[in-house]
Amino acid sequence: MQLSVFNIAGGDTGRTVTLAEDIFAVQPNNHVLYLAVKQYLANQRQGTHKAKQRNEISGSTRKLHRQKGTGGARKGSIKNPLYKGGGRVFGPVPRDYSFKINKKVNQLARRSALSYKAQETSIKVVENFNFATPKTKEYIKLLENLSLNGKKTLLVLPEHTPNVYLSARNLPKTNVVSVDSLNTYDILNADTLILCEGAVEKISSILA
Repeated sequence: MQLSVFNIAGGDTGRTVTLAEDIFAVQPNNHVLYLAVKQYLANQRQGTHKAKQRNEISGSTRKLHRQKGTGGARKGSIKNPLYKGGGRVFGPVPRDYSFKINKKVNQLARRSALSYKAQETSIKVVENFNFATPKTKEYIKLLENLSLNGKKTLLVLPEHTPNVYLSARNLPKTNVVSVDSLNTYDILNADTLILCEGAVEKISSILA
């Protein structure tokens, strides 16, 4: 598949790039995509939730009344989970939700996500660029020039470029990553994928 290369003013440079078929034209594997997205979201969880159990509640451990002969149900201490202010039964405790998937599975997931975007013609290629200083207005102008205003976009840079990243940081529906940080969730979450010319070559070398 060949795509035209645009400049940041939205004009066609006359150049084209070829998207590798073994990366952008594979048969997408939906189960692998599910695993990759599930892993990404699980790894984002802090897992710091905590509820006190009956052994952690402050209060008397005195038995409220004798076991038999009252005509009522058996009762333990005031920390019984059945009472207001008592401990919680099987409450959440701090835990690590992260899990690992195989490297080849992760690569297949990214290739599948990129292939979906290629099938939907939701990929645009721009020439490599940088801003002299961080300017949000410059990034907004870039999106307007590419007719992507109001759309959820993901810009993939060949390497970390602080000025471009800082320019887009405060904008909603906008994400900027380098090729090294590209993941399946970000690709699927974007309406349009904006690839820098240098990023296309780097993606091909990483996922080939």
